Amino acid sequence: MNDVERKNHWENIYQTKQLNEVSWYQPTPQTSLNFFKELTIDKTANIIDIGGGDSFLVDNLLQQGYQNITVLDIAIHAIERAKKRLGSLAAKVKWIETDIINFKPTEKYDFWHDRAAFHFLTSANDINAYIQIAQESINPNGIMVIGTFSNDGPLKCSGINIQQYSAQSLSALFSHSFTTIQSFTTNHLTPFNTQQNFLFCSFRKLSSAINK
Repeated sequence: MNDVERKNHWENIYQTKQLNEVSWYQPTPQTSLNFFKELTIDKTANIIDIGGGDSFLVDNLLQQGYQNITVLDIAIHAIERAKKRLGSLAAKVKWIETDIINFKPTEKYDFWHDRAAFHFLTSANDINAYIQIAQESINPNGIMVIGTFSNDGPLKCSGINIQQYSAQSLSALFSHSFTTIQSFTTNHLTPFNTQQNFLFCSFRKLSSAINK
């Protein structure tokens, strides 16, 4: 799937599916929120949610007092839905419409969050592009959290192929610039009463890694 096909796919999803009609829907993204508490992320930390779409993570972070939040998504329809839901609070968030592999950040981040975006990249070129962008975008000692389908998870999502990961294979991809803090699997219950097994890994950017 090339860049144009990927964008068209996701725009169509968010134009034709309601919030609770997609498998990744979470009224409360508790697993993601736990990382902020357990890692004592400062309220002024520069946070980016990769593939955030119309996730409720941003709502919860705003409620908890986080001040510097960016949501990136390939689909403008997802972003517009989130903005509409947030109302006036949407002005407190930076919104970026782009494919992650084409992302050209203008600032560095202290906390990089990605639940269910990375595993949609299946070509070596796209995976390597993501890794390089993350390496260059995260501050030394910054945190990166990635949630993907585990080896026990689905092989497809939203009608397209995904890439499964183990804790070892995911950590190895980022080992050049990141050290693994924690990894675990957890089941996500979809709105259709099916379960998807997710792998979550948290990483810390090595202080010796150089940002360009």
